[in-house]
Amino acid sequence: MTKTLPPATELLWAYSQGFFPMPEPQTEEIEWYRPDPRAILPVDKFHVSRSLRKVLRENIFSVTHNRDFTQVISGCANRTETWINSEFLRAYTELHRMGHAHSVEVWLDEKIVGGVYGVQLGGAFFAESMFSTKDNASKVALYDLTTHLRRQGFSLLEIQFLTPHLASLGAIEIPDDEYQTILKKAQKVACHF
Repeated sequence: MTKTLPPATELLWAYSQGFFPMPEPQTEEIEWYRPDPRAILPVDKFHVSRSLRKVLRENIFSVTHNRDFTQVISGCANRTETWINSEFLRAYTELHRMGHAHSVEVWLDEKIVGGVYGVQLGGAFFAESMFSTKDNASKVALYDLTTHLRRQGFSLLEIQFLTPHLASLGAIEIPDDEYQTILKKAQKVACHF
């Protein structure tokens, strides 16, 4: 086992095969995951609750894309328990520089209060993590991400594991063989984030 992530090209290859990395909490050695079932959020099935609809109508937040990737990934890492260590910060910032990792920033009064980041391969987007320091900011980020991906022609938004929170937003689990089929097709679609 190693505590370092592979070069960016190998990391992208792992995503293309349905794997993603996470460090083991105690040792920080990199482990590779390919869960079965796999959680996805269909880009045309995001559930907008009544309370989120109200927040969107009030228009208190502004949203940008790729304006401050570093602050978003740092915000995701800034919690008591996190798997985003310095090695992940380095590797995903490099993927961002290469045009393969992207962020959605949610702003309030010119300050980032939430966001989400992930990796892109063709028409597939692998959401890695999200954060918020204000109520509803992460929901706004995920809503914007799904809306943006749909408009750009993406066909897959992978979210790794299903949580009750993500299920309430429309996320589902699918078997690995179904995921692999969707993943292969999505990677062949040319999409611009």
